[in-house]
Amino acid sequence: MAVIGDPLTVHHKYLFVVEIEGVESARFQSCTGLEFEIATVAISQGGDLTPEKNPGRVTFSKITLARGATSDLDLHQWGLDGANAATNSGLTGNAPKRDIAIVQLDRDKTELQRFNVFGAFITKYMTGGWDNEADEYRIESAELDFHHFTPG
Repeated sequence: MAVIGDPLTVHHKYLFVVEIEGVESARFQSCTGLEFEIATVAISQGGDLTPEKNPGRVTFSKITLARGATSDLDLHQWGLDGANAATNSGLTGNAPKRDIAIVQLDRDKTELQRFNVFGAFITKYMTGGWDNEADEYRIESAELDFHHFTPG
């Protein structure tokens, strides 16, 4: 029997842009997917043999952004702002928490889908390694934690 309806449009994963509040150069080679997990809370009452299960706390996985290393230090400075706040030495610049957007693009660069990420901050920054015998580019990366995300 034929299925009636519109076919699903599946998006490619290679055209995307990351917009970061306060960061000029936010072009990245890769970005991990957004994930969340809901814990299950099981409650046994009155000798029930089967516990009642309910949704519990929501946890979000960290995002990892990677790009070719350049002389632009916006990402590095954002990480330092967070480190300064964490060590109670005061903020040197912008607040460590920022809102970001991960935007999926079509081949003609029109926006297909947007995920807004709220309260993001850098938890790990890596400059990338050096090797005098390598022909590859140095890749810097940052790991971000955040409060929550929404589509749209």
